[in-house]
Amino acid sequence: MIERDTALLIQDSPFARKLSAFVRLAPGDLSVMSDLYRRRRRFAVGVDMIHQGQTDHAAYVLASGWACSYKILPSGNRQIVDIQIPGDFLGLRSVLFRTSDHNVEPITVVHASEVTQRDLLSAFSETPRLATAVLWAASRDEAMVVEHLVDLGRRNATERMAHFLLELGARLRLVGLADKTGFSCPLSQYLLADTLGLSAVHVNRVLRELREEGLVTFQKGHVTFDDYEALVEFAGFDRAYLDHEGPLLT
Repeated sequence: MIERDTALLIQDSPFARKLSAFVRLAPGDLSVMSDLYRRRRRFAVGVDMIHQGQTDHAAYVLASGWACSYKILPSGNRQIVDIQIPGDFLGLRSVLFRTSDHNVEPITVVHASEVTQRDLLSAFSETPRLATAVLWAASRDEAMVVEHLVDLGRRNATERMAHFLLELGARLRLVGLADKTGFSCPLSQYLLADTLGLSAVHVNRVLRELREEGLVTFQKGHVTFDDYEALVEFAGFDRAYLDHEGPLLT
């Protein structure tokens, strides 16, 4: 059993906060979770942690910093498929499938714990509750992918930006890094463009429109929700797909 101070530290980590939203974790679960933190690594900005086509590599649990998952098209254009924040798994699917189907690049300096396939399978066999929590979190991530497809296919550029910022805020609140007034955000307009399928010029215009409408302001690395409820209504944002209403398995 881990010591009380260590248990409290792990329980307060973004990873534990996120998983606890789906499954209430007992001290024994936290003890097993602590083993996943053994190998902590630091990654510099812009140096890929995971490469598309890479085989037999580890996954990572993001302890601090932001990263993005992306694919490079034959034309050389980049499409960011997800933004990762503290508490997220990086490369989990690639570990289970043995081959990475995307790249992962740090947006800021990243501190992450390296997790091998053996680590995961061992942890899951020791505590099915932890395995259930990871499955739940992975299912939530899949639901986000569905929303992103709707963003690209059916929401206009301004609605797309509003929805994305609201989703990001909800994800960050879950791990204690935001509230309904806003959050710190290191994403550049170029990163937003590659995420939302827009040009950087279009991103600039959309953010200006949202600011002038009194809905949200994104300046100097900070997102401020000027009128949260109006922004939710404008974006048609239904946070039910994020499933943050408390653990379903207690």
